[in-house]
Amino acid sequence: MASEAIWELLPDYREHEPAAKDALDVYINHRQLMEQRTRQPGENRAPRNAFPPELMRRYEVSFKLNSDIKPLAIRNVNADSIGKLVNIRGIVTRATEVKPMLQVATYTCDQCGAETYQTIGSANFMPLLMCPSDDCRINKSGGRLHLQTRGSKFVKFQEVKVQEHSDAVPVGHIPRSVTVYSRGETTRQCIPGNHISIDGVYLPIVRTGFQALSSGLLSDTFLEAHRIVMINKTEEEETGPEEITDEELKQVQEDNFYDKLAQSIAPEIYGHEDIKKALLLLLVGGVDRSPAGMKIRGNINMCLMGDPGVAKSQLLSYMDRLAPRSQLTTGRGSSGVGLTAAVMKDTLTGEFMLEGGALVLADQGICCIDEFDKMADHDRTAIHEVMEQQTVSIAKAGIMTTLNARVSILAAANPAYGRYNPKKSVSENIQLPAALLSRFDLLWLIADRPDRDNDMRLAQHICFVHKNNSQPPSEYNPVDMKLLRKYIAKCKKEIPIVPEELTDYIVGAYCEMRKAARNNKDMTFTSARTLLAILRYSI
Repeated sequence: MASEAIWELLPDYREHEPAAKDALDVYINHRQLMEQRTRQPGENRAPRNAFPPELMRRYEVSFKLNSDIKPLAIRNVNADSIGKLVNIRGIVTRATEVKPMLQVATYTCDQCGAETYQTIGSANFMPLLMCPSDDCRINKSGGRLHLQTRGSKFVKFQEVKVQEHSDAVPVGHIPRSVTVYSRGETTRQCIPGNHISIDGVYLPIVRTGFQALSSGLLSDTFLEAHRIVMINKTEEEETGPEEITDEELKQVQEDNFYDKLAQSIAPEIYGHEDIKKALLLLLVGGVDRSPAGMKIRGNINMCLMGDPGVAKSQLLSYMDRLAPRSQLTTGRGSSGVGLTAAVMKDTLTGEFMLEGGALVLADQGICCIDEFDKMADHDRTAIHEVMEQQTVSIAKAGIMTTLNARVSILAAANPAYGRYNPKKSVSENIQLPAALLSRFDLLWLIADRPDRDNDMRLAQHICFVHKNNSQPPSEYNPVDMKLLRKYIAKCKKEIPIVPEELTDYIVGAYCEMRKAARNNKDMTFTSARTLLAILRYSI
């Protein structure tokens, strides 16, 4: 072990006593003073009664790989990597509570009073029962050993489960995951939903006794963490995206930058300029407000309703790639538990613990839900609290807690009749509960109406993309995805306010909308949530 090698290389001297002493330091100091009084000069201490190095050690040894070494995919960590230092990247799906793990057990005999130490190197161990000292062995007194808690050494321990990124999973495959054991200062470095980079040693779980006999060829593995660093999902830098420079900022803001940025979102998709502008505002988001303890969300929720074949799913896929933190799922393949949180039983401790769903993993990001209308009603109700309160309340298996789900929801759905029927009202075409529709800040109804000129331009655009594998030349050169991500990160740091003139105009327009909704039954219901949605988009 590296710690043992360093322990041998360190000089055995002290310049001064440590200023802060814990109970274990005082315990060992008293034992050393007692030995000096009771032990004869020149008498050697028995090896089994010597202080183990783990008990005397006051440092931790960790290793990290060079920055030029490419990270290893989780599904590529195999038998060849056992015993080697590897670097993996993924998203945290589960993290247990930090618990004390016994590293050195100190026993005291009830007959002779001798102390015995046991070094523990695995999660399971067999405690010592009989005293091995010479007094008990020669006299056959049969002294029993009792564990001393203050004389033992405990280290912080946490188990983390890391899953590979969704974009690294091949089609038709299940995402791979790896169990990570964190000890000491590497604990409390991540929570579910974080994208992390881990340097650690890939090791098998050594089983003893009947467990080793029953496991056979099957062996569980884990990663002993040495270094945990927070990263962004799509950035290669370990510290997250870099700050945008003045030259890049000038490049983005030249000409009509609003239209330019909007056209840079999914440039391969023809048209939908207004939708792309709304998606750009969704990426930036609004401003969170907390007046008198009441929380008003700043995240923008958006729903794309339209006929089949208008590129709704392609827009969602592009937004999933563009957002620094995102999750992409479908309505039919997702349950309410998979979206919020599930209660799992920890195999190591046997306790119940929470495993975050898609909305929790996409915290402070975007959750894209395709085929939103195909979701079951009891699964769709789990999203109500997330869309407005930005939290997930759990009351399962004796666990009552609240998880953060500060996420913007981008949903795509088809009309109830396959295609949008203009002869029916909006609510009849959508057929979603009013409580859910009111939580969306923006509802886009995309109709696919035949028009010769538009159909001609769309067909030429699709043929050009299919032939040349790139978007056709446009008025603006699309901004690079990495640069666009930097600019959005800078915009999020700004806290704008609504001017007084615009406030008066919005108040008047809201009153007129309420009046029109009262007189016209075909209009959707207008509430205070509609006013808040207008304010989020305004700033």
